[in-house]
Amino acid sequence: MRLEISNVSKTYQSKKGDVLAVDEISLSIESGQFAAVRGPSGCGKSTLLLMTGGLLAPDSGNIHIEGQDPYELSANARARFRAENIGFVFQQFHLIPYLNILDNVTAPAIALDGKDVQERARELIAKFGLEHRMHHVPAELSSGERQRTALARALLNEPKLLLADEPTGNLDRENAEAVLDHLKEFAASGGAVMLVTHDQLAVEAADVVHTIDTGKLVTA
Repeated sequence: MRLEISNVSKTYQSKKGDVLAVDEISLSIESGQFAAVRGPSGCGKSTLLLMTGGLLAPDSGNIHIEGQDPYELSANARARFRAENIGFVFQQFHLIPYLNILDNVTAPAIALDGKDVQERARELIAKFGLEHRMHHVPAELSSGERQRTALARALLNEPKLLLADEPTGNLDRENAEAVLDHLKEFAASGGAVMLVTHDQLAVEAADVVHTIDTGKLVTA
């Protein structure tokens, strides 16, 4: 797997004028790499992650995942490409509140063909130590359990690339370290991780670190 981000830029319009959120950023991530993109809040990290994940088209520049630019695909084909190649983990978990843990983890199953979804979901739930919570809804879980559920969901489709937006932001140190260990394990198994954060603990867990300041890549 290779992620190649080439000279991408994104500008938002606001009542106070245009805001250049991402300014001609280029970077690449290979299979087996755990890369952190660090910087303060509002520096453009999340915008870069959304563009990388095929969720927000850049104004200029290109993004290639396994040689494919997702923005060259139709909306339906791009959604399929995301489902087959990318897993997402967010600070706010984005779990469906009225579904139990098993159903939350299997939510991406619509994109799977011919796989035993329930069996894989149960294996992931067990891997993340959530067997005893399988039939609980998110409101009944701790923050650490919610994030582990979100991580299990992200891994259901066996993605090549994991994109994580401040995944430790709502966690105490013990739970943050557990999530980071799982991300490192995913990279060690041949996947690629791009994590955006301002958490020093998360930065220290990565083997590649990029720094963004006011939309620009200042170190690589």
